[in-house]
Amino acid sequence: MKITLAKTAGFCFGVDRAVKALEKLADSGEKVCTLGPIIHNPQVVDYFKEKGVNIIDSICDCEKGATVVLRTHGVEAKIPDYCEKNGIKYIDAACPFVKKIHKIVLENTSENIPLLIAGDKNHPEVIGISSRAKGDYFTFNSAKELENLLSDYVFLTKNSVIIVAQTTFSIKEWKKCVEIANLLCTNALIFDTICNATEERQTEALVLSKRNDAMIIIGGRTSSNTAKLKAVCEQNCLTYLIETADELLDIDISGIESIGVTAGASTPDSTIKEVINTMSEFNEKGNPMNDEFLQMLDESFDKMTTGKYVTGTVVGFTNTEIQVEIPGKKHAGYVPFGEYSDDPTANPKNELNVGDEIKLIIMSTNDAEGTMKLSKRLADRNAIWEELEADDTVREGKVTGIVGENKGVYVQSGAVRVFVPASLAKARRNDSLEDLVGTTVEFKIIEVEKSRRRVVGSIRDVVAAKRREAEDAFWANAAEGNTYTGTVRSLTSYGAFVDLGGVDGMIHISELSWTRIKHPSEILKVGDTVEVYVKALDTENKKISLGYKKIEDNPWEILKRDYPVDSEIECKIVSLTSFGAFAQIIPGVDGLIHISQIAYKHIGTPAEVLKVGETVKAKIMEIDFDKKRVSLSIKALLPEPQIEEVAVISEEEAPAEVQDAPVEETATEE
Repeated sequence: MKITLAKTAGFCFGVDRAVKALEKLADSGEKVCTLGPIIHNPQVVDYFKEKGVNIIDSICDCEKGATVVLRTHGVEAKIPDYCEKNGIKYIDAACPFVKKIHKIVLENTSENIPLLIAGDKNHPEVIGISSRAKGDYFTFNSAKELENLLSDYVFLTKNSVIIVAQTTFSIKEWKKCVEIANLLCTNALIFDTICNATEERQTEALVLSKRNDAMIIIGGRTSSNTAKLKAVCEQNCLTYLIETADELLDIDISGIESIGVTAGASTPDSTIKEVINTMSEFNEKGNPMNDEFLQMLDESFDKMTTGKYVTGTVVGFTNTEIQVEIPGKKHAGYVPFGEYSDDPTANPKNELNVGDEIKLIIMSTNDAEGTMKLSKRLADRNAIWEELEADDTVREGKVTGIVGENKGVYVQSGAVRVFVPASLAKARRNDSLEDLVGTTVEFKIIEVEKSRRRVVGSIRDVVAAKRREAEDAFWANAAEGNTYTGTVRSLTSYGAFVDLGGVDGMIHISELSWTRIKHPSEILKVGDTVEVYVKALDTENKKISLGYKKIEDNPWEILKRDYPVDSEIECKIVSLTSFGAFAQIIPGVDGLIHISQIAYKHIGTPAEVLKVGETVKAKIMEIDFDKKRVSLSIKALLPEPQIEEVAVISEEEAPAEVQDAPVEETATEE
């Protein structure tokens, strides 16, 4: 009988991380308890019980002075808050992939945006996820349940919704659910949150079940992950779910030529090895297995060992290597100096002492010589990648260059080079990638392909998150009349959009200047820092109308302050009419010089003595601020013309020649 062990069998990263954290606490001698089983594996739970780790069902049951470890599936949002308020020491051992779902839910749901969760509504992971929804939430465990849900609650198909999946949800069923959501929902934001380890495990199990006559699934019966593996395999061949090697005695594998073996993410290597060793004791006739098969098993376990982490204790040095002792290993370990660090200047003899513990990766074993080649360099490098996979925090790095023809940028963050696609590098579509080069940016890692050493990040996600925080802060304190300092983000024909730090407001073109302008670019340019105030708020549509003109810059206020009635000024003729001339006193204020106030002599039209563009002296005669009118006079500044007096005399006083002059008679027709 041929036996094939799945490469992905056993602890996933999140489980391994949680178990190691709990074991470290248990070995420290502290009082330790777990809120619910740390993982869904009874053997692991019993192991920790023997170490004195208690399981509590409620956080209120935590013994005073004890440290509580929160399970890998995550807990309700109120639990950490309760611990903080009551001074309970706790370690959050939730799987990083579960924490990522929590973050997605917190950032994307609202009172008006419900959450849909693909998963078992009674599973601790789903309960923890749903507790972080800011509004309504719904669960479904199959494509059919989703279809029924959308049929019963029609508003879900028309409004915005967020859809996530339990990390161990069936990949096959998830694809069906996504198809239904895309078909029926008009505004669904779907996040594929199935753990990549789960996806790899289910995919490999599916392949093995098609290639073998039977499958053995090792894992806890209450484990969702293990149950999904069984469901994947039993469609293709005989499938048996066992928790321990003892259960193999109840399975009849006679007549089976090939069998595949896999294990859930909560199954320790020790259990897998025990099952494999037990199977090796029986062939298809119930007799001991031949040496060839046992050799195959040894090779299989060698593969499982190679590439795994171990902690070594430094016991000495040679001229070329570090000698280490690995607990539980009979092989003598050594680390070549070339495998100590990526830094060529690093000297292990100067940096290490005998007795120091260092984290290493097994590169190879030599059973004949009884040696094990180890690498600290790879362990350090892989630690970075594991941290990347587990961490969803905001990171910082320097943009080192543009990829291809504006396909994106590279960001160097420590020892890792991160690719940020153009669509995720720019806060806004019209931003330039060139402007980013050489700058230090904040980003989040959204995808890690460890096998290809490829990391994809997003600058936009960080910017968007900060804008959301700033927007919430703005609307919490927004009021008409508030003043802000902002940056001009863009210009249109009708106004300027200003970034107030998370929200945008608009200055209408009429608010940019007291004088008439044709385009906002006459006053502002993109990138300018401006002082603005809130004129009006539309809280429902999140629109902000801004004012830019200052009252002290109002030309009529300047006129009132600097140009009282009777002021003598120089003004520029800007237009002529039949009844007078208009002259600019200051930009924004024109006055009328009536035709009667242009000169003392009679003129037919103002154009006889004035022309447009000419500068003249005038006197302010009258100002009507309500009607925005100013009366000017040129004549008031001109000297009055001299008029000669004519004496009036009587007839007696007239000269004789005047008296003797004949009088012309006027004939009257009769």
